[in-house]
Amino acid sequence: FSVDLDGYTFNESNWKYVYYCRIYDLYMFPSLNGVLLSIDDNRTDPLNPSCFANQTRNGTRWKYGTSLKSSLTILANSLQPNQTYQFMVYMENRQNCSTQATGYVLVTVGTIDSQMIAVGCVIWTMCTPNLEFQLVNPTTQVALFSLCIGDCDNIQNITWNIYQGTTNISSNSTQWTLFNQMNINENIWFFGWNTSNFTALNQLFLNNPQINLWRFQVIYGFTLQASSSALNFVINQPPINGSCSISPYNGTTSTSFNISCSNWLDEDGIKDYSIYAWTTDPQERTFISFSSVSIFQVRLPSGDDQTSLLHLIVQIRDTLDCITEYNMSSINVLPDTLGITNLLNNLQSSSNALANDPTIQLLSSGNQNIIGQIIGCLSQQSNKMNSDAIDQAVSSGIPAASISVSQLGSTTSQGSSTPLNATALIQYKKDLNSHANLREYLMTFTTNLDISTSNNIKLQASSLAQLTQATNQLTRTALTLALDKCYQLSLALYSMVTKISYEDVQIITTQLIQCATNILTAVNGPLQQRTDILDLDSSRATAFPTDYDTDLESAWSNPNLFSDGNDFSWETIQQGRNTYYQKQLANQVTTKVNQILSLLTSISNIQLNIGQNLIINTSSTFMSLETISMKSLSNKQVQQVGNARINIPKNFKSNISDNSTVSLRKMSGLILGKNIEELADNFSLGPGP
Repeated sequence: FSVDLDGYTFNESNWKYVYYCRIYDLYMFPSLNGVLLSIDDNRTDPLNPSCFANQTRNGTRWKYGTSLKSSLTILANSLQPNQTYQFMVYMENRQNCSTQATGYVLVTVGTIDSQMIAVGCVIWTMCTPNLEFQLVNPTTQVALFSLCIGDCDNIQNITWNIYQGTTNISSNSTQWTLFNQMNINENIWFFGWNTSNFTALNQLFLNNPQINLWRFQVIYGFTLQASSSALNFVINQPPINGSCSISPYNGTTSTSFNISCSNWLDEDGIKDYSIYAWTTDPQERTFISFSSVSIFQVRLPSGDDQTSLLHLIVQIRDTLDCITEYNMSSINVLPDTLGITNLLNNLQSSSNALANDPTIQLLSSGNQNIIGQIIGCLSQQSNKMNSDAIDQAVSSGIPAASISVSQLGSTTSQGSSTPLNATALIQYKKDLNSHANLREYLMTFTTNLDISTSNNIKLQASSLAQLTQATNQLTRTALTLALDKCYQLSLALYSMVTKISYEDVQIITTQLIQCATNILTAVNGPLQQRTDILDLDSSRATAFPTDYDTDLESAWSNPNLFSDGNDFSWETIQQGRNTYYQKQLANQVTTKVNQILSLLTSISNIQLNIGQNLIINTSSTFMSLETISMKSLSNKQVQQVGNARINIPKNFKSNISDNSTVSLRKMSGLILGKNIEELADNFSLGPGP
């Protein structure tokens, strides 16, 4: 048989259960000689009375649900009204007595019947139990949901309150004080204040580091009464007291840099180390690598174009996903132009030359971190070389609109009055196809990489976004591989969205959307005569198929698919073949990209609350996703890129009720026209989470 160590199936028969109770705020748990007295124990502690002190020997105040004692029912009139009790359950595994667990619950006894309200975390891994509290990481948001159990037809209103706590050592209890900044931070730090779901951003914790205990309470108002429930949190302390260093301080994109992190302390244990790099803007950091060990090697992208300076950040994460960021010494990294030149030449040479290339040997290692780093470094250099080549071509009289698609929001090119330089055009196309071959070859190393963890997905999404950035250098094969991988990563992210932080979801979603829109732009470029037809695509489209004699339905043998009206000339047919296959792929890409966007929208909706929005602004796309009430949609102005906006009329009609929440997605991407680049605005409305 096999055991899934990552599974969370609970078998009640595998455990022993012991229950304890105390009168909260007044007494400790009853004990004698340092040993706690369970509710079954007839002995008494004179200093700390039992919750059932008035119980007669023959009376019954509680009962177990089963012979296993896995559940406990407190009978009516067993506890005193207007009093709070704390119950504790101790669990011990029957097969392994060293495996233990302890849980707590606070029960306030009222004088009237009230509905039961349940509260939980949307992302359950972000709320790890810790005795009578839930652990919360100060670097991530807290998203809570609540449910009314039973007869809940007369809910009048819902209100959330936040309390900060201090510990009363003498009574071993917590005193809660209402947090006084809720009003001024509504829809800034706090979202969903009057709904069943509530979200507090990490700014609450980061701006109040002196507060270690927090309570989130929800109150349901009914016609004649109110019911409440709450979750208590304690801040999970991040790793402390360590440092990280790097050597050497100078190198190239082919240099193996050594990173050493030492003396990091955390009571939960260190889970892993992640490296991020940036040049001019710390908000535009690139994910480089992750490691479960404290000493490891990385290959880094080149630094700033002018200074070669590269800034590095290490994230040290504990086993409960609490993070400390450490700024390492900045280093100088130059691009290895000789290395990429040799690689480009070897791709055109014999297979032996390619097999002996040191970069290819590293890519063939199968190591995810190494492959991600190599692809990132090569993509960065190739993207820069492509940008320089386009600038050089335009200065040589080649129209910019015929060889590239400019970035979203960039200034429209005015064109050049320089006469066309035929030699420059030949050189541009030679370099273009050389780099297209490289990108396709690099793409093959991404297909079988593991995508079982958020770090894996994050690294691969970052690599794909960089590798697809030069949309004029992507062959149909490269586009197909990138599209399939982007879709697989989106599915994998969807499967774990309730297990990873909102911040990680943001990072991955941004990269995947950039990848998808890059692919969409690239496949349409040749069709709109905005980018050149690549040699690999042309040769594959016109090559005689190996199954020509056996595949009677082959499109290749039907000239009507490739002609231009009545023009059946050889040149027209050959050009038409490439256009046909490009259109076929474009249709597939459009369908798959829509599926990717739908997946990523659903993923974001799970973690977004009413009033919250997610903005993704990259060189290829702008997307804003928010959850709002239907009532607030009327007369709303939707701002887009630049000065573009959409005005929703005041008398907007819908079959959705005013109190319902809806998801509003605003997206701007590139539509490729023959002579002009336009913004495509996509405005979509759907049910809220």
